[in-house]
Amino acid sequence: MKPTPTFCKSDYQFLRELILKSKNSTNTKEANQLSQELDRAVISKESELDSSVIRINSIVTIEDVKAKKQMKIQIVLPSAADVKQSKISILAPLSVAIIGFKENDEVDWELPAGIKTLKVVAVDNSAVSHS
Repeated sequence: MKPTPTFCKSDYQFLRELILKSKNSTNTKEANQLSQELDRAVISKESELDSSVIRINSIVTIEDVKAKKQMKIQIVLPSAADVKQSKISILAPLSVAIIGFKENDEVDWELPAGIKTLKVVAVDNSAVSHS
């Protein structure tokens, strides 16, 4: 079973607004998946949020469990996304799969070729703006 994602209130509200604003034909599926994750999420106070929870601007090291391959990405707003710099939009399927989870969580990522299990190896929140 999937772990339950956790969000601080400001991120939660921001993502809800982002979903409403950005729903279009190109990312309807991701927006809906993110919305479903938010529906089942635990909302925490900023001060009580676990420092290893993946948030907007988190730098995350994830591992493909089967392939034993690691990659490092940063989850950013759609306007700041840049695949060459490993900056992945919050509305990309990979970000939707891992946002709100924390170090050592394992999540399933749905791909056209099937489901991959990803393990969150490390989370660096030094770039996160604590509003």
